[in-house]
Amino acid sequence: MCTAVTYQTRDHYFGRNLDLEYSYQEAVTITPRNYPFRFRNAASLETHYAMIGMATVVDDYPLYYEATNEKGLSMAGLNFPGIAAYLPAQNGMENIAPFEFIPWILGQFSTVAEVKEQLTNLNLVNIPFSPQFPLSPLHWIIADRERAITVEPMEDGLRVFDNPIGVLTNNPPFDFHLYNLRNYLNVSIDPASNRFSTHFDMKPYSNGMGGIGLPGDFSSASRFVKAAFVKLNSLSGKDEAESVSQFFHILSSVAMPRGCVRMRPEEYEITLYSCCCNVDQGIYYYTAYDNSQIIGVDMHREDLNGCAPVAYSLIKNRPFEIQN
Repeated sequence: MCTAVTYQTRDHYFGRNLDLEYSYQEAVTITPRNYPFRFRNAASLETHYAMIGMATVVDDYPLYYEATNEKGLSMAGLNFPGIAAYLPAQNGMENIAPFEFIPWILGQFSTVAEVKEQLTNLNLVNIPFSPQFPLSPLHWIIADRERAITVEPMEDGLRVFDNPIGVLTNNPPFDFHLYNLRNYLNVSIDPASNRFSTHFDMKPYSNGMGGIGLPGDFSSASRFVKAAFVKLNSLSGKDEAESVSQFFHILSSVAMPRGCVRMRPEEYEITLYSCCCNVDQGIYYYTAYDNSQIIGVDMHREDLNGCAPVAYSLIKNRPFEIQN
């Protein structure tokens, strides 16, 4: 389970919560322009746009969970079990494996408009990275500075939706989430007023009663509604510190604490990390479950003309700072 969000103040931001019950030793990974991306059924990208994001690096290959390229195009894959469908390779199509999808898109394109043109000829094929890393059922949010789309591989082919909310969670399909927002038309940031009955006088009993009616559980449908409400009503200053802080507050509104979502005996889904990338500056920020300090990695401090990925392991534990 995951939640991805876009956000704009003076700069543009893209990020997500990764919610899982275990870690794949993910690391903040910068792939420079001259690292050759080899694809199973498509032409290699010997040179490409540089990108930064979270990945598990296996045999020198970055398996990205989400990333942003140097042009400001961003992309994240989120769990889509029971619905995602990958097909056999087809003649005349660009046959891309799901684990190749993020580098194939971010390596070549700089805007959502360019991506949408290419998606008409794309086929996501049922090829896993390896037996140890089988196919993951995913759908994706792709965003530039101006707009976002959602891409969902289904039995009848690839579905592409404009995403005016700039939010994505998990099942059901994206069109359900958009329609489901209509169930919350009465939710307001203002204090609740009495619409229950004209025959009985009721007033709010405390502060904080704006948002009455928002769902509070951890289901993907509820997280979509709450993330959309918080993001669309969020107010932030324009400088970097205020913007990044506000982005993490948006993500924290739908984060998963250990113990609330049990997957198996003694295994609980948690928000392993939250991330926020300033796509204009190429700076990737993150927090980890046991480290709420915001850590940043600047892609432009690396040699973007290099030939090998550069990975920074997550700082997962930080001691408390006692102020006195």
